[in-house]
Amino acid sequence: MNRALGMIVAIVVVAAGAVALSVFYTVDQTQQALVVQFGEPKAVVTEPGLHVKQPWQTVVVFDRRVLNLDAPAEEVIAQDKKRLVVDAFARWKIVDPLRFYQALSNEAVARTRLVAILSSNVRRVLGAQSFTAVLSGERAKLMLDIRNNVNVETKTFGIEVVDVRIRRADLPEQNSLAIYRRMQQERVREANDFRAQGEEVSQRVRSRADRDVTVIRAEATRESEILRGQGDAEKNRIFADAYGKDPDFFAFYRSMLAYETTMKSADTTFVLTPDSEFFQYFGQESARSRR
Repeated sequence: MNRALGMIVAIVVVAAGAVALSVFYTVDQTQQALVVQFGEPKAVVTEPGLHVKQPWQTVVVFDRRVLNLDAPAEEVIAQDKKRLVVDAFARWKIVDPLRFYQALSNEAVARTRLVAILSSNVRRVLGAQSFTAVLSGERAKLMLDIRNNVNVETKTFGIEVVDVRIRRADLPEQNSLAIYRRMQQERVREANDFRAQGEEVSQRVRSRADRDVTVIRAEATRESEILRGQGDAEKNRIFADAYGKDPDFFAFYRSMLAYETTMKSADTTFVLTPDSEFFQYFGQESARSRR
């Protein structure tokens, strides 16, 4: 009797649990839900918490956060016929679960459609611009145009593209290598030009310096010759005055200077006659003492 009662209670509890699971459901703060009855949407639930539905109804949950969408790298031909490899991504969110369910059903389908639309708009917007414009400060405006165009095409999907960014916009590898080599050659040419200009300036400075040195030396030589001439003139004047005052002393002084100059070396040799005028002052003191 007790066993039968226990089994009945257990069956009732299980049945109540199954009914509760089929009737009650929860929605997280990061989610939004759509109640579907036999494939037909019945209610949109955006408030988090515990909710009630009919047992035969199902709940489809969608993320309400901003989602990431990475598009594959695209090769874009710019307006000036230059090729670009563009890597873009987008941020999007579901703003209308009912429309989203009716148009796309789930996120996998949504991502497939969004990638195609994003890539198409990247090619169209960037293809209408020059290579320089894509790489310049106009890129922010171009990304805004892409985002607006994508939102126009997806407004019936119940989603909103929050932002579109170009992660990378480069030339294809073979073009990049060619441009790199050309830039390298241009830098080498500029370096050679700078060296040639520097060498020209250096030669000009050296020539000016050599000319200034020559002029300064010439002026110094001229001034030194003038001073030397003035000194010799003054010396001769002094000698003339001395000679005029005392010719004998002047002759004696000149002889002493001659002796000092010619007899500096220890092995000086003279070949002169004893009565040479050069020796006129030798022996005069002894001759005076004999007198």
